[in-house]
Amino acid sequence: MSEKAGGPGGGGAAREWGPYPAARGARIALYAALAVLGVLTGAAGALVQGGWFPLGLVAALAAAVGLFWGGGKLCRTKAGAAAPGAGWAVAVLLMTASRPEGDFLFAAGLAAYIYLFGGILAAVMCTTIALPAPPVPADKYR
Repeated sequence: MSEKAGGPGGGGAAREWGPYPAARGARIALYAALAVLGVLTGAAGALVQGGWFPLGLVAALAAAVGLFWGGGKLCRTKAGAAAPGAGWAVAVLLMTASRPEGDFLFAAGLAAYIYLFGGILAAVMCTTIALPAPPVPADKYR
């Protein structure tokens, strides 16, 4: 965070709230870590949603939404929500393909479709929603 001197009328310091972390390399590493978490969440959710219906479906979607929203709030950027969303989508879409032996993870049922479309919808919503306002310094009034 950087501080700038206040204007001519005040002696306070105004803060610029940008993306977190401020260093570009650290931000890219954080986005990569969020994408890996998205892959893991998508794979775990694909296994849980069908095994423990209906609570598994709710838990899998809640974990995905929490990761997408948390990534956006942590990084204070839309890319913070898009990185785990992209990892989640890649993992889930790769797991929908059937194997030559005829094995598959997603059955043609309502729960699988709710998980697929609900997760993609949540990723898009968390990525496009307005970012929260930056924190207000303690010495300023709202």
